[in-house]
Amino acid sequence: MALYSEKVMDHFQHPRNVGKLPDADGVGEVGNAKCGDIMRMYIQVDPETQVITDVKFNTFGCGSAIATSSMATEMIKGKPIAEALKLTNRAVVEALDGLPTHKIHCSVLAEEAVRAAVRDYYDRNHIPYGPELAPREDGEDHGH
Repeated sequence: MALYSEKVMDHFQHPRNVGKLPDADGVGEVGNAKCGDIMRMYIQVDPETQVITDVKFNTFGCGSAIATSSMATEMIKGKPIAEALKLTNRAVVEALDGLPTHKIHCSVLAEEAVRAAVRDYYDRNHIPYGPELAPREDGEDHGH
C-alpha cells in the first residue's frame, strides 16, 4: 500500500530540470503559505517560434512539491507557450500516476508556477494576455 507511485518517487529522488536559468525569459514564483512550499520556475522562450526551449525550477517543499515541479517542467519543455498554458494540475497528477489527496495542492502550485513564468515572459515582452492568465486572487483553486 504505497502512498506514492513509483513515478512520484522517481521524480522526487531524481528531479529533472533543477536549477536556475540566469538569462531566463520568464520567471514565476508561487508559494503556499499553509504548507510553506515555494516554487520558482524559469523558462527560456524562442522569440520566433514561441517554443519553451529550456525550463528549470527550484522548489522548497515536500517530496510531492518537488515531484510535481519536475513533472511539470518535463511536460512543457519543447512545447509552444500556448500549449504550456493548457497544462493543468490534473494532467500533472495523472502523469505521476496519482498523488495522495492531501498533496493535490502541490500539483496546483506546479500549474501556477508555469502560468506565473509565462505571465512574466509576456509582461517583459509587452505581450497582452487575457483574464485567464491574471493571477488568481485567492490562490485557493484546488480543483475541488
